[in-house]
Amino acid sequence: MIVSLIISNDSIKMNPPYEITPEILKLITSISEKIGEINATYLNRPSPKLRKQNKIKTIHSSLKIEGNSLTEEQITALLEKKRVIGPKKDVVEVLNAIEIYENLNQYNPNSEKSFLKAHQHLMKNLINDAGKYRRQGVGIVKGSKVEHLAPPFENVSFLMKDLFKYLKNSDEIELIKSCVFHYEMEFIHPFSDGNGRMGRLWQTLILMEKYPIFEFLPFETMISNDQEKYYKALAQSDKSGKSTKFIEYMLTVIDASINKLLDFNNRTFNENDRLEYFISLNKNEFSRKDYMDIFKDISSSTASRDLKKGLELNLFEKIGEKNKTKYKIITGHNNI
Repeated sequence: MIVSLIISNDSIKMNPPYEITPEILKLITSISEKIGEINATYLNRPSPKLRKQNKIKTIHSSLKIEGNSLTEEQITALLEKKRVIGPKKDVVEVLNAIEIYENLNQYNPNSEKSFLKAHQHLMKNLINDAGKYRRQGVGIVKGSKVEHLAPPFENVSFLMKDLFKYLKNSDEIELIKSCVFHYEMEFIHPFSDGNGRMGRLWQTLILMEKYPIFEFLPFETMISNDQEKYYKALAQSDKSGKSTKFIEYMLTVIDASINKLLDFNNRTFNENDRLEYFISLNKNEFSRKDYMDIFKDISSSTASRDLKKGLELNLFEKIGEKNKTKYKIITGHNNI
């Protein structure tokens, strides 16, 4: 990792080098506006069905980049605890990733200890040194050419400590910090295996802390669909000695992923979609007005029809009459 020094009277800070280009500023503005649009609607927390679909896409795409052969259907089956026929290593990779993505809130993006714990879980039963920094030199080879020679293993520990100091102490916005961390971690290549999936996982966690929507945003799918651009951005940043090109690339991917989520959210919702989403908010007791406060673009007659359907499906029960009518959600339903 190449660092720039910022010298003041009382301290020396070491920051990874990058530039904020007009393209980066444009992308940050675009992403921020779209996150605002998502948060301003009832769709800042996608339905359970969409969350499950996106989790599957994230796991499939991140592992596919690393050569995993299992399909989304097979990953769905494993998520549902069904048996799957496939290469043992690929199945173990998926099971480990499911454990990680089902428990994202257990990991602290600013903690190096948590970072090592996540690697231990991600690479369990796959490598002997899961959860530990590498103890040998590594390089990335494409064909007969060495694309990237990582720093000596003796330097890994203090390089990662510096990187976590940047993450915790920098005033930079999370959109930038997450990209910088992702690139610098890939440059250091701290593990004998699992670096790519850890870089993508940790960027998600950094972003989630500020913007919860990133828990449900499978930007790995965009990377998987055109992996050459991902590796090209890493190589360009290696060559220039700063992460600027990689920041531009990752922000483009994030922007496109949010576009896809907004396209999905802007589709026409039917009554089942609305009921499924409303139930997922875990409201215990509510009125028709509460329902309409969530779905601001529906009429009162549509809301009444939705609530009638919810009663028929035994999603909730009716309490009171006329203007004092309330609805109480029945827990443990599975009828939509």
